[in-house]
Amino acid sequence: MEDLLPKKSPLTVAKCQNHLNLVVVNNVPLFFNIRDGPYMPTLRLLHQYPEIMKKLQVDRGAIRFVLSGANIMCPGLTSPGGILDDEVEAETPVAIMAEGKQHALAIGFTKMSAKDIRSINKGIGVDNIHYLNDGLWKVDRLWSAWIEKGL
Repeated sequence: MEDLLPKKSPLTVAKCQNHLNLVVVNNVPLFFNIRDGPYMPTLRLLHQYPEIMKKLQVDRGAIRFVLSGANIMCPGLTSPGGILDDEVEAETPVAIMAEGKQHALAIGFTKMSAKDIRSINKGIGVDNIHYLNDGLWKVDRLWSAWIEKGL
């Protein structure tokens, strides 16, 4: 935990456009939330500490859609190559992994439980809220002047 949030480092909450809040330590965004939702790790932080979130895996065919910001559809999680953790309930923050890839490619909230995703097998299974190469991913550091102005 000391690596993640050093005691002597300043911790700042930066309020951004579109109701996005960032928790910034040493000018590096570590956590975010949207509106009044729970704080979640950024993908950069998740790549450093992959065990801090539950994981679901999509098949290879879903990768390009997820990386374009699309929500994760149930068939992408239930087809061969997809992996579901049956303990995941609805409204759970999850890391979206991809078949054949080492790091998470997105973070989202489940719309239904893993058991329902498996049995219903249609519609949106996970709302995609942060993915590789989105606006949040491109902000690897915030400068003090930006934080003071509120971005």
